[in-house]
Amino acid sequence: MYWEHYSPSSSRSLLQWLRTQGNRDSARNQQGREGFLQSLEVGRSALNPDSATCQLCDSAKVLSLLEPGLFIDGAYWKCVAVLGQAKSPWVRLCPFQKKDRTTSRNCPSGPAGEKRLCLANCLAVFRLGLLLDCARLAVAARDFICARFSLVSRDADFLGLSADELIAIISSDGLNVEKEEAVFEAVMRWASSGDAEAQAERQRTLPTVFESVRCRLLPRAFLESRVERHPLVRAQPELLRKVQMVKDAHEGRLTVLRKKKKEKGKEAAGAKATDKGTAEAKAEENEEEDERVLPGILNDTLRFGMFLQDLIFMISEEGAVAYDPAANECYCASLSTQIPKNHVSLVTKENQVFVAGGLFYNEDNKEDPMSAYFLQFDHLDSEWLGMPPLPSPRCLFGLGEALNSIYVVGGRELKDGERSLDSVMCYDRLSFKWGESDPLPYAVYGHAVLSYMDLVYVIGGKGSDRKCLNKMCVYDPKKFEWRELAPMQMARSLFGATVHDGRIFVAAGVTDTGLTSSAEVYSITDNKWAPFEAFPQERSSLSLVSLAGTLYAVGGFATLETESGELVPTELNDIWRYNEDEKKWEGVLREIAYAAGATFLPVRLNVLRLTKL
Repeated sequence: MYWEHYSPSSSRSLLQWLRTQGNRDSARNQQGREGFLQSLEVGRSALNPDSATCQLCDSAKVLSLLEPGLFIDGAYWKCVAVLGQAKSPWVRLCPFQKKDRTTSRNCPSGPAGEKRLCLANCLAVFRLGLLLDCARLAVAARDFICARFSLVSRDADFLGLSADELIAIISSDGLNVEKEEAVFEAVMRWASSGDAEAQAERQRTLPTVFESVRCRLLPRAFLESRVERHPLVRAQPELLRKVQMVKDAHEGRLTVLRKKKKEKGKEAAGAKATDKGTAEAKAEENEEEDERVLPGILNDTLRFGMFLQDLIFMISEEGAVAYDPAANECYCASLSTQIPKNHVSLVTKENQVFVAGGLFYNEDNKEDPMSAYFLQFDHLDSEWLGMPPLPSPRCLFGLGEALNSIYVVGGRELKDGERSLDSVMCYDRLSFKWGESDPLPYAVYGHAVLSYMDLVYVIGGKGSDRKCLNKMCVYDPKKFEWRELAPMQMARSLFGATVHDGRIFVAAGVTDTGLTSSAEVYSITDNKWAPFEAFPQERSSLSLVSLAGTLYAVGGFATLETESGELVPTELNDIWRYNEDEKKWEGVLREIAYAAGATFLPVRLNVLRLTKL
């Protein structure tokens, strides 16, 4: 794997360099975590910011092509045109010295423009870097786009990219996509957009763009049912030949191309003629060799986003740690200490992680200054983002999600009296606003809330009389109604619950007579509860996690006897796994660090972004 260093004085343009870079990066098919990281580091070192010089021979002429303006050395430059079809807002660019305003300029390292990249302007800044021939700015914007490809590819500006600009993006190894199907669909949307003239031009260049789609990473079934039958593919025999090459590769028959290249040029041969003789120089000049290369369509190097792994996400006030039970490895996800101690966490079906809880005092709100923290985990930057705070602070509540909304269900007030609640708060992830939803049929706290198929289930807990409940109900946000379901066989609260293999499992917890180790399983289709293999120990606050087809039980509190013979509640940080074949619970770890006081979620994270502990 090699990277070619770019300099503006090269005969090729920056855009041409970006186009070919992705394919050259993966030419030797470097697989695995270490090889991938090494290739990225080599590439970044090749892009030394000190060597990325913006060649602006006539700055006034270049600036006249830009709009709405640029901040340069504190001055605002009026401009008249936008870059192509880019309509995104511009950001502050790197400051230049006054004496260099009419000459070539060097972009200093770390410009404010790179730091202010966002989804609204990344495509425009990418084009700006290409126009100014500034490698560092263009690559920074390209990397930002690649890291958020699933979101950027839905933008209307994405459909306005030229073929070369699109190739510069989708040819990158750093594309953050879990499946190559996302790249194929984005390319097809791009080729089908625009007016008739634009579509004709894009379909003409589609075979070239198609070379950057790594079709060998597509499943054989998708290749035959979706790619081969796509109207744009069927309309071009050249694309059908490429698809056939991929199908042959799936069967072990690789199509290898032979490319001729000269070892030495005429100048090099002439320089050696004085020492080696004219005959030897001529022989060296004409020396050619065949280079065996694979077509770009057969590139099967994994993208950056394809290194996702199923992990148990442990969130506590000391930080966030991800545990891989398959490899028995821990990764540091975040060192933030802003997580409230008694929080509730949720992972959505889109793999977004949210945390709610604690107490937040807002001095600006005189009427109701008390609220609760509400945070979202940023997978790309490994940090927690502050979201609109929960307007109704509470504890012992549950979190669920359905139809792009997050529901805070029940709980107890964090005020005098600690009244049990039947209220439900709803957070709209599209408008970023809180509102009230339909209340529960009864007040409850210490219950379990689960989400499945855009329905929110509420199980067990304690009522206003502090008695354990065996009730179960479900909320349908499409019908705006709660409906009662079959009750559990045992009333319990503070228990473990999860959806596993299309069924709801509950285990352990607190009953009216003490702790329990019993477990039950609920059939969603039959609306029936059935006994399940009991957990090996009586516990409360046990966490059940369904990860990669395996059911895990983590942590909780048990009553243990001290050396003096006194029974005290003790927090345990062990991990258990249910063996489906032998129908029993098996111990995985006696104790895992970073699990004290944590909540546990099944997530898919990119281990290339995480630090191994």
